[in-house]
Amino acid sequence: MSFLIRVQLPDRPGTLGAVATALGEIGADILSVDVVERAPGLAIDDLVVELPSGRLPDALITAAESIEGVEVDAVRPYAGVLNTHRELELVEEIAAQPAQGLAIFAEGVPRIVRAGWAVVVTHDGDGVHRVAASTAAPETRMVTVPWMPLPRATILDGEEDWVPETWQELGTELAATPLGKPERVLLVGRPGGPMFRAAELARLAHLAGIVAVVLPD
Repeated sequence: MSFLIRVQLPDRPGTLGAVATALGEIGADILSVDVVERAPGLAIDDLVVELPSGRLPDALITAAESIEGVEVDAVRPYAGVLNTHRELELVEEIAAQPAQGLAIFAEGVPRIVRAGWAVVVTHDGDGVHRVAASTAAPETRMVTVPWMPLPRATILDGEEDWVPETWQELGTELAATPLGKPERVLLVGRPGGPMFRAAELARLAHLAGIVAVVLPD
């Protein structure tokens, strides 16, 4: 079974290699690595790791944190590998079928930003309207969205009153970005985390800005 493990580690030569060695010692196979964020002396990396059957995911945490200075932010099941070319593929697909662009975008975004689901919502005088959603998006609808219209990409507090109770129970981390206009927003959720980082939010906003150009009004 494959897992996505997000680690914070000292940004010095050899640290990631030491983590890879520690994971290998428990039989884990690293399928891909993606740099999420860099800061002075610190790196945030996402690793997709295949763990032999019979081994518990807790073993990944123990192995990774056996390396000095390494902390695991989150571990969750994950299908597939990280692919940095998916943004281009998604934009090309939307450009080829702009009439279905919102549905294609909502379905494709979770794989790019490693989220559990995505929805596109609009807001007008009659309230909130869901216009597209990924396959895994929860059926529970938002009654109010005090942050709409949304002027810029934002990491949202998943424990605020507007968040449906079921989302809160799952510890869902949330991020949103305008999709061409403040009244049309892409909302993405990560049940159980990890939290969205600033670099991930910037990536999401950049992608939404590109896609909005080819979407019909």
